Amino acid sequence: MNATLRAASVAAGIMAAAGVVFCVLVFEPLGAIPVQHGYRGTGLVELFNPKVVANETVLNKIPAGLPQLPAAGVKAGVAYKNVQVLGDISVGQFTRLMVSFTNWVAPQQGCNYCHVGNNFAADDLYTKVVARRMIQMVQHINVDWKSHVANTGVTCYTCHRGQPVPAYLWFNNPGPGGAQGMAETNTGKNLMSPAAADSSLPYDPFTPFLQDSNNIRVQGTTALPTGNTQSIKQTEWTYALMMHFSQALGVNCTYCHNTRSFGDWTQSTPQRATAWYGIRMARDLNNAYLQSLASVFPHNRLGPYGDVPKVDCATCHQGVYKPLFGVSMAKDFPELGGVPQPVAATKP
Repeated sequence: MNATLRAASVAAGIMAAAGVVFCVLVFEPLGAIPVQHGYRGTGLVELFNPKVVANETVLNKIPAGLPQLPAAGVKAGVAYKNVQVLGDISVGQFTRLMVSFTNWVAPQQGCNYCHVGNNFAADDLYTKVVARRMIQMVQHINVDWKSHVANTGVTCYTCHRGQPVPAYLWFNNPGPGGAQGMAETNTGKNLMSPAAADSSLPYDPFTPFLQDSNNIRVQGTTALPTGNTQSIKQTEWTYALMMHFSQALGVNCTYCHNTRSFGDWTQSTPQRATAWYGIRMARDLNNAYLQSLASVFPHNRLGPYGDVPKVDCATCHQGVYKPLFGVSMAKDFPELGGVPQPVAATKP
């Protein structure tokens, strides 16, 4: 009997220890800190995990910059051949920018990632043609999309973070089984979707909204159709996109929405309007700048269906609510401000 009791006691001790280990492993990392950013009872509370925030702080460290140089002197377009962009700035400013581009995009590869070593004027490498277009895209963002980036702006480092290819890009992806013409597909139903925070939602929430201009809507709130005819399937596409937003920015739904009335703009936060412009900005960049490079990218840089790499929210944000936690690198590089153009965006 004593032996039996001892055995039971040991077993109970092992199970208790296992329970403690389970609690430590499963629940301890979820020690999130609630942050209220609205009136009490309105469902406007954000949850932040201090460990995650600490890791993101390290990943969003600003690189050392070079001091600005005077605008006086010979212009780069006069001193060098084939300067199609940035030719109106001084040689000193131009050189500082080129060195910065190298540090931001190709620190290991150096200048030869875009340039032919013995002929910097040549356009032989596709990377140079792409880089030129990307400089124009950065200028376009900083001037024409202040409705989203405000005065913080962006630089090449915002997306690249020291890598030739940004870590977060996307391609058209019809999901498991591929495109089947007119046949219905499950779009990844009951399978983990990396694009939607590993949820069981459509595999590609980007093509309908960040390339095409489909309406981002969920089902109507009435029993019978009263203007909103979105289907359950269309609702799932919307939720997949929202899951991406949450993951890309490291925030809850309440960062933009009030949980008691998700669709009501009057109860939403100002960030929702900023996000509205961001969706249209991403769509604009994908169609006007990246799609135009389809004939420039080599085959190995295209997606499974032959499309070019495109941007989404994670491309810039990379897990934080403001890229680089809102620190402006663009203010130190006024040359990337571009030439003002008419803003195409409209108010929501």
